[in-house]
Amino acid sequence: MENNPTPEAQNTSAETPAGNPTWERVLLARHPKRPHTLDYINRIFTGFQELHGDRAFGDDAAIVGGMAFFAERPVMVIGHQKGRDTKQKLHRNFGMPKPEGYRKAMRLMRIADKFKRPIVTFLDTPGAYPGIDAEERGQAEAIAVNLREMSRLGVPVVAIVIGEGGSGGALGLGVANRVYMLENAYYSVIAPESCAAIIYRDSGKAPEAARALRLASTDLQTLGLIDGIIPEPAEGAHTDADKTAESVRETIQAALAELSSRSPVELIDDRYRKFRQMGNFFTEGSDE
Repeated sequence: MENNPTPEAQNTSAETPAGNPTWERVLLARHPKRPHTLDYINRIFTGFQELHGDRAFGDDAAIVGGMAFFAERPVMVIGHQKGRDTKQKLHRNFGMPKPEGYRKAMRLMRIADKFKRPIVTFLDTPGAYPGIDAEERGQAEAIAVNLREMSRLGVPVVAIVIGEGGSGGALGLGVANRVYMLENAYYSVIAPESCAAIIYRDSGKAPEAARALRLASTDLQTLGLIDGIIPEPAEGAHTDADKTAESVRETIQAALAELSSRSPVELIDDRYRKFRQMGNFFTEGSDE
């Protein structure tokens, strides 16, 4: 797993170069007032009952999840959670989950599958926590199990990138039938600072790396990696959280309406085909 930059390093990145809208979106995705998972849950769902713990090690506050009602329909909702002030950020580990977070998420998904409840996930993390304690407890294995098991769920799964979609840390909740992104979110195999440090030997060139990574929602839709873009207010989701939440609600409603009539086998096959075709590029051979 890549070395994710510290949140402090991300927030102190270079100012936006002229003519680099991709980096502008990265900065908006990291805006300190941007709505987080619990903000959307409180606005979109009713009767939310948070569930805790992975039944193996402990409870990871960087991932929240539980049962709720969406338009009077029972669902399971899970997502990364960041903090606002310093105390909250430390409690939530800056939204960077450890293995017990991914195992908790999978425990909840299995409950949802057992009781035939659709799953909605919110992705918002700079990446899985890269600390030695997380690696000792099997960080990569925990994420890998989530990727495998999410592909086998017999219920509709809808994932929405609401802020940062960093690497396997985000994908660990992102193997869904439908994947959507907020307009100013980003979704990438690596954080721009980490990419710049590897490619350019200079993390300060993160804006250049962001442009090269094609991590913006418009790029990913063009590449067929996401199913749609959810609009935000002109200045970002943080300027009107209620309006943004309403757009998210409408997207979830449409996705569940489409998927709910499908059988478990059809949902699994749909998810398999979706991810199987990603990255398949063919070139015609020469006639010579």
